[in-house]
Amino acid sequence: AAADRRPCRECRTSDNRPIASESPPTLSGDTAAMLAQPQSELRLQRPFVIWLTGLSGAGKSTLAGWVSAELRQKGFGTYILDGDDLRHGLNNDLGFSAADRKENVRRLAHVATLMYDAGLIILVACISPFQSERDFARGMLPCGRFVEVFVDTPLSLCEKRDTKGLYRRARAGEISEFTGIDSPYERPVDAEIIVDTTGRSVSDSGSEVLDFLIQRQLLKWPVHG
Repeated sequence: AAADRRPCRECRTSDNRPIASESPPTLSGDTAAMLAQPQSELRLQRPFVIWLTGLSGAGKSTLAGWVSAELRQKGFGTYILDGDDLRHGLNNDLGFSAADRKENVRRLAHVATLMYDAGLIILVACISPFQSERDFARGMLPCGRFVEVFVDTPLSLCEKRDTKGLYRRARAGEISEFTGIDSPYERPVDAEIIVDTTGRSVSDSGSEVLDFLIQRQLLKWPVHG
């Protein structure tokens, strides 16, 4: 399965050579010097994307919020892209068919890439049920800058949480193509981190994510002081 993964954006040529970037426009003075310096250097951090996937109610948004808050306290620049929030704006024209779910992830991946290029640490919280679409998102970024976090909370616990009543409505037939009920969720085959929130505090689960980022040297901890 890992061999079939879409390669990162630095490895898309047949011989695994980085694809050459277009030459920037000719500039002079301070503007040219500023643009020549990567945004990551200006922000004193390495940008990357943390992609949290799992069933509705698994705890993706809660975990993303905790990790983001911890990073901000240490001086890192972060942004959360929540799949539910984007469905009220950028993706409000999409439903929940397989095709619309794929398009939802495609848009999220492109927005995350733009924010990555701006030097931010992005946390994406999205069900993203299909392996192929998560691999597409991974392929938008350089090698090592996409961290897939599988929030592996059992369906039974997700249904018990059900703060929005979505599972109840899906079981009653009021919502069709609901992931985990009548639409499949493809478990990640090789996520960097697997977190089961059953019986665990958000700080415990979040610390597991932070420990991984530090071990992989994606974070220099702390940034200040």
